[in-house]
Amino acid sequence: MLLQLQQSEFIQTPMTSSSPAEDEGTPVSVKIRERILAARKRFHANDNISEFLQPGELEKLLDEVEEKMQGVLDSMVIDTENDHNTDTTARRVAKMYLREVFGGRYVPQPVLTEFPNAERLNELMIVGPITVRSACSHHLVPVIGKVWIGIMPNEHTNVIGLSKYARLAEWVMNRPQIQEEAVVQLADLIQDKTHPDGLAIVMQATHYCMAWRGVKDMDSKMINSVMRGVFLKDPNLRREFLSLIPMKD
Repeated sequence: MLLQLQQSEFIQTPMTSSSPAEDEGTPVSVKIRERILAARKRFHANDNISEFLQPGELEKLLDEVEEKMQGVLDSMVIDTENDHNTDTTARRVAKMYLREVFGGRYVPQPVLTEFPNAERLNELMIVGPITVRSACSHHLVPVIGKVWIGIMPNEHTNVIGLSKYARLAEWVMNRPQIQEEAVVQLADLIQDKTHPDGLAIVMQATHYCMAWRGVKDMDSKMINSVMRGVFLKDPNLRREFLSLIPMKD
């Protein structure tokens, strides 16, 4: 009987004492990553992962990134203890990444107010230029440019406010991005929200991975587009849209 009791206690003890301590010491980034992997979802640089963050975890993630960023500064042999210009740089950079320039990864999609197309509008609408700011996912340096959005609605199209296009663009672009992929992401989102007969997006941007490093060409810009529905099928409509975009350097 004594042997059986000892065996039972030995088996039960690990289940009651070790798990909470291990969980407490686990970095919050590891917890978030495990949830994403368990859901079999992606977490690429330009993906939104807000659904996997629990309340209060973004602040903990900020602390973790600050600690890692301090390690980067130390490895670059910067005396942050005695340099008044960099003594709080690690914290500032962590806040900039998580709350600002990469904030589109960690916050949910903006709430959109949608209205039915009561007047059955079916004429070309263009929104832009919308100023967008992103970062190249290769070097994490700025990508700054403008976006124009063309909509060909139908009687079943959902109408959203003009400012909401800018909010959606900001949400998509505020992640480490490749311009070609960013425009497709934005097009997919608007298509899903409005269901128009046609959708056209053009983006023109300066990439500081070319302007600040590498070839250091300050004048070079990248322009790309997505054309869907009637914009793809009707060359006259496509030409009308492109002619109405006041693209300037």
